[in-house]
Order: sequence, then C-alpha cells, then structure tokens
Amino acid sequence: MAEKTTFERMYNVPLRKGWLKVPKYKRSKKAVKTLKEFLIKHMKSENIKLGKQVNEHIWKHGIKNPPHHVKITAIKEEDGTVKAELEGFKFKEAIKSKKKEEKATGLKGKLQDALGKDEKKSEEKTEDETPKKEIEEKSKPIAKKTTTKKTSKQKTTKTAKTKNTTKKTETSKK
Repeated sequence: MAEKTTFERMYNVPLRKGWLKVPKYKRSKKAVKTLKEFLIKHMKSENIKLGKQVNEHIWKHGIKNPPHHVKITAIKEEDGTVKAELEGFKFKEAIKSKKKEEKATGLKGKLQDALGKDEKKSEEKTEDETPKKEIEEKSKPIAKKTTTKKTSKQKTTKTAKTKNTTKKTETSKK
C-alpha cells in the first residue's frame, strides 16, 4: 500500500521576542500566535494544528508567564496540514465539549424534572396546537384600577393655602 508522504521536523521555537511586544495580560495568547506564525513560515502551510501538550506547556504558568522557548516536533501531512506537538509526545487534538441543554428555571423546571423529559415533549406539542388567540386572551389581565399621583407642586400649593388660612384665623382671634 502507498504510504502518505509526510515529513517531520524538530524545532526550538523562540517565543520571547513575540510576547515581549504585548502587555503582560496577553502574553500566552501572543506566544501561541507566535508559534503558529513560525510554523506557517517554516513549514509553508496555512493549516496549522497545535497539540494538547504544547498548549498546556505554554499556558502552564498562566497568561502572564509563557516559556521563552518551546521544543516541538512538526509533522506535515500530504494534504498540507501541519500538526505540532511538544517534543517527546504524540499528536493529540484537544477534545471539543458538547453543547449542554438549557434547563427551564423556577417552578416550571422543577416540575419538568419531576415528571420527566417525556412529559415535557408532549406538553410542547399540545401547546403548539392551541391557537394563538386563546393564549393571548388567557394572558390578558382583568381591568386594572388606575390611580393618579399628585405632583409635588400640587402638594405644596395645598399646604401653602392651609398655612395662609391658619394665619388669618390666628390674627382674627387676637
């Protein structure tokens, strides 16, 4: 059988010159970008994949303290993809997490958990079948009482009138 034509190279990639140009809180991000730029230049391919171990090695001391140099093994495959991994390790891609289902919160969510997910699906189907007008009518509130609030100007005028009348009564008594 024909083997894929691949070639493998080992590099000691200098990262310090790249990450010294950015603020401390962006250093490890820039180190990863510098590593990718180095591989693009030297392996002559735009499709670069970094392995899990390289990524963990760069981020080992946090975002502010990446390593100055990284020794890697780069493998270029027939289709042009370059896979880079820390020296001494086999390439292993990071596992992408699956999307989590959103749970309903509050009383509705607790009821759905208690009844089970099968009940939830049947409820959704029955809700979709009811006409929208009926739902809107059910959700409308019964007539509300309206109250008017007096503004601060109206209050002050009333208090001023009462003060004036009390003054008049006091003067008339004397």
